[in-house]
Amino acid sequence: MHALRPIWSWQEFVDRACAPDSIADGSGRHSTAEWAGASWDETMLLARDGWTTVLPEVDAEVAELRERVKDEVLTTALVPAWDVTGSEVDIGAYLSGEPECMVDAVPQRISARGRVVTFLVPAGFVTDTPHSAVHNRGTALAALCSSIIASGHSVEIWSGFCPYVSETERYASVARVISAAEPLDMGRLMFVLAHPAMLRRLWLAVWDGAEKPVAFRMWKEFYGWPPYDCHPEDLPEGIEDPYILPFLAPHDPQWQTMDTALAWCREMFTGLGLLRAVAG
Repeated sequence: MHALRPIWSWQEFVDRACAPDSIADGSGRHSTAEWAGASWDETMLLARDGWTTVLPEVDAEVAELRERVKDEVLTTALVPAWDVTGSEVDIGAYLSGEPECMVDAVPQRISARGRVVTFLVPAGFVTDTPHSAVHNRGTALAALCSSIIASGHSVEIWSGFCPYVSETERYASVARVISAAEPLDMGRLMFVLAHPAMLRRLWLAVWDGAEKPVAFRMWKEFYGWPPYDCHPEDLPEGIEDPYILPFLAPHDPQWQTMDTALAWCREMFTGLGLLRAVAG
């Protein structure tokens, strides 16, 4: 398996997608808007402003969460660290002659109040998957996640794109797109879960900017093949017992309408112990 380093924030994810390509004609920037669901410029606006669409109302009773989730939990946040090397200059420190004037954002475990539910959502789907299926599935997931948040819990969402480039070789990448340490951005959540450009623009662009042999292999293999399942070990160390959702298969009947998508996702969340089963 070849894995890209984990991406810890939405801004880092977008920055990685916007970095220069290491190959020519990468699909992230150069595919058609019809196939990707949006042009590159439109995708950048969606990444900045979110995708505002009406969520269906759901009547869902949130279950008691697993005992492993305590009132006092640890989450991971990016905190600044100063050193003699780094990615950005602290102008004030530099002008004062301080040698440790370079700043990097370093992942650090911090204590947070409340309960945190972590999801890893596979972003991959095959070429002939209808955009409507992506939209119905993502909207249903977003609606149920909002129910969990409305009950007073926090949700942390990782997106993963983990295709196979041969029968035995798997390329893996994960990005934390919604952090429990920040206010929920519903427009971003909708774009991440329900818009095809999340995969076909941003994730493909992240791989287009990888090391040239890796990027070329992905491009040559049409950005990989299913199954696009994600696994707990794809996540960084320290993220324990996440909820791993199944990938979107092209002809799954449950994604044909919003009602069937909501019913399937509700059943899945109930099976995971996140929602209470409906009596009777």
